[in-house]
Amino acid sequence: MTTDPDRVVRCALVGTGNVARLHAEAVAADPAARLVAVTDLSAEAARAFAETHGVPAVHDDLDALLTSEHPDVVLICTPPAVHREQALAAFAAGAHVVVEKPPAPSLDELDDMRRAADAADRRLAVVFQQRTGTAAAHVKHLLDSGALGRPLIAQCQTLWFRDADYFAVPWRGRWSTEGGGTTLGHGIHQLDLLAFLLGDWASVEARMWRLDRETETEDASTATLRFAGGTVAQVAASAVSPRQTSSIRIDTQKATVTVDHLYGHGHENWAITPAPGFEHEAAAWELPSREIPSGHAPLLHDVFTALRAGGPLPPTADAPARSLEIVAAMYASAAADGRPITPGELATHPTHRTGFESPVTDLRPR
Repeated sequence: MTTDPDRVVRCALVGTGNVARLHAEAVAADPAARLVAVTDLSAEAARAFAETHGVPAVHDDLDALLTSEHPDVVLICTPPAVHREQALAAFAAGAHVVVEKPPAPSLDELDDMRRAADAADRRLAVVFQQRTGTAAAHVKHLLDSGALGRPLIAQCQTLWFRDADYFAVPWRGRWSTEGGGTTLGHGIHQLDLLAFLLGDWASVEARMWRLDRETETEDASTATLRFAGGTVAQVAASAVSPRQTSSIRIDTQKATVTVDHLYGHGHENWAITPAPGFEHEAAAWELPSREIPSGHAPLLHDVFTALRAGGPLPPTADAPARSLEIVAAMYASAAADGRPITPGELATHPTHRTGFESPVTDLRPR
């Protein structure tokens, strides 16, 4: 689309599963965007979705949609195995792409998507909505500015519960169709927020576990993640945790920053606790009075605003490979019995740039 701050962004949506509703609601909430068409493998599901959300056009497939509608942005809400194919088709048709996480089932496929975006002079945004919201932006500013001192140690937990029915969906829990287990499908959200706050990673040591679920992939993982700035983080992801939580804790020289939530956070989920002797600085760290919670709506609004202005993607939507690289390094480390994996090694890794399948230690009773 040409640079025009006042132009309405015409969006098309591919896939009408659970997450598609969040995209439709986010577009509807933005006066500068409009959802013009939808497609799904199930024509019945596509028609029902279009009726519910007031979408004027339904197409049999993505090619027909692109040919007929010429959308500015394609919102991809399908399983990760088809993201590359669909993104490349959208770029070839001149559309920008917003793709649900994980952006691809491998780093090589994500590289193909990024190259296609560059070649078409289009933008590729990945939905990591945990980066959004005024609280995350405020904490990132405090950390980047040094106001809290140097970050020292962190914890990152994605402890969720997914029962047998969840994994009964044919494409879930399989390396060939989902690409990975709870690390890729769930933990990547909090890992992305952690890396958004702390910056580039330096090494990963990880293990993958199968504790209870009937899957090919892991239902739990643990890792030690070291950041380039020197922060050391302990990471855990789980699909077997009845009391669910998504949480990050960062201990700095002057304070402890925490966010505890489940699928989205607002100001009430964050806390900044001063270290002894730094209580007098705490007033300067308070969250802003204006609150925007995290979610799809602020993310898509940021993306649409950047696209209309013709500029780069905002920090809430850039760096599409950062958290996927951390996840890939976790799987690669698990495949090497927990040996540390660095960004340099991952860049030329012989197996884990093409996929994440790794040995999983099965601890289920026999």
